[in-house]
Amino acid sequence: MSEEESTPEPSNPAVPDSDTATESTDEMSTGLDGLAAQDGWQVEGSAARVHYSGATDRYSIEYYAPSECVLYWKVPPEAAGETAVPVGRATVPAPLRERIREDLATAGIDPEIEGQNL
Repeated sequence: MSEEESTPEPSNPAVPDSDTATESTDEMSTGLDGLAAQDGWQVEGSAARVHYSGATDRYSIEYYAPSECVLYWKVPPEAAGETAVPVGRATVPAPLRERIREDLATAGIDPEIEGQNL
C-alpha cells in the first residue's frame, strides 16, 4: 500500500461530522426543552414562542434554534382584525427584553443572542 492510499482524506468543512451534528441537535433540543419548561413558552419543531401583554401593547416573541435568533412581533388588539408585524428591538420595552434574556439564560441558551441583528 502506498503512502497516498493510507493517508485519510481531509473532511469537508461544509459537511458536519455525524458526532458534531448530533451534539448540535442535542444542544438545540436541550435549549428548547428548557424554554418549554418555563411559564408561557410553547415549542413547535425547532422554534419556541411566548406571548406577553403590557398595559397597552401585546407582543409575541419567537426563538429559532437553528439560526439562534429572537424575533419580536407586535400583536394588535383582537378587535382590530389586523395581523402581527415584526418590530425592531429598539421599539420593545427594555423590561420585556430583559425578561427574554433571563428566560434564554435559564433555558441554557446564550442570552446575548437576543440582541443579534438579523
